Amino acid sequence: MSDARDDLEPTPITISDEVLHDLRSRIRATSWPTDDGNDDGHYGVRRPLLQELAEYWADGYDWRAAECAMNTYEQYRVDISGVPVHFMRKAGVGPAPIPLILSHGWPWTFWHWSKVIDRLADPGAFGGNPADAFDVIVPSLPGFGYSTPTAPDMNFWKIADVWHNLMTGVLGHPKYAAAGCDVGALVTGQLGHKYADELYGIHIGSALKLNFFNGDRAWDLSGGRPIPEDMPAPLRDRLVTIERRNAVHLAAHVLAPSTLTYGLSDSPVGMLAWLLERWDKWSDDNDDIFTVFDRDDILTHATIYWTGRSIGSSVRTYANNNRYPWTPSHDRSPVIEAPTGITFVNYENPPGVTTSEERINSFLNSDRAAWYNHRNITSHPKGGHFTPWEIPEDWANDLVRTFQPLRTPQL
Repeated sequence: MSDARDDLEPTPITISDEVLHDLRSRIRATSWPTDDGNDDGHYGVRRPLLQELAEYWADGYDWRAAECAMNTYEQYRVDISGVPVHFMRKAGVGPAPIPLILSHGWPWTFWHWSKVIDRLADPGAFGGNPADAFDVIVPSLPGFGYSTPTAPDMNFWKIADVWHNLMTGVLGHPKYAAAGCDVGALVTGQLGHKYADELYGIHIGSALKLNFFNGDRAWDLSGGRPIPEDMPAPLRDRLVTIERRNAVHLAAHVLAPSTLTYGLSDSPVGMLAWLLERWDKWSDDNDDIFTVFDRDDILTHATIYWTGRSIGSSVRTYANNNRYPWTPSHDRSPVIEAPTGITFVNYENPPGVTTSEERINSFLNSDRAAWYNHRNITSHPKGGHFTPWEIPEDWANDLVRTFQPLRTPQL
């Protein structure tokens, strides 16, 4: 990072014994409800799965080992105009690494990038070209993980302003690259909209419109539209599957985040259940979450939420995305001028789309395509919503391809 500040002091992640003891005590004191008739998970998370994880969380899981793994990377905490920001950093290994900021989503943590950070920083160690190296910056979104406490009105487009300040002001990069998934893709898209001249480009998943959360029914993916009676059964089934994956969390987060937070911030098992259902339903796990996340993975991400006291502020981000609607910074076209790469996965295909080629064509024929200056679009048959975690090699390769023609000497 020859052009970046080198006077920042790393702050390793160290959670006190008292906090961990309180966590274990709360888990052991859980009042378990009955869960009769839920062997198939029709009513939500099954008690046997959750209880086994909770017992291991209290009496087997080793948070100190997770801390050690995280602290093999540089960890920092900075204040950006009153917003506390935690970020992880790994310097690039190559002739001319360019800075790259990675933005996660919900219910992600910064550690969901842990399977790609080394590939991106040191591609030569994975059989790649050292000329493709990045200086990798992995923050916790404000209100998530250890970027707490945060402003009560924080949302995705305000986070983009914080990120630009982090990269250009705090770290001193006149030009940088950005990538993100889920809500992090909206943050990244906003960077590509508002700060395109200071970016090499962006790489995202989802490729939603930046006004996705605008409007009176942002909490309802259907917009209140009934399913057409003449819709063919396979399309109807696919549509219902997609809506069932998203409806409960989207509506609760947009409409009543504080109400939900009282329970989730008091009960670690309640919080784990809420997170676990999303990790299970949104990953390409074939109804077996342990094919994507092992027990330690699940509990590491959950412990980050708990010890950062961030579940409430992370959930509220959804409501703020709607309460403080996105407005454009310019009227040029495309809305997102920065050169854009996109990674799709077939697990999230819309109704009527079955192959990777069809997924790409579906996007290109949609009204979302015109929003982006898209240069590199890929879709993969495997992998789910947590793409950099589920198919890290594929995702990293997609990102590298996006930026290979965009690398230029810094101004």
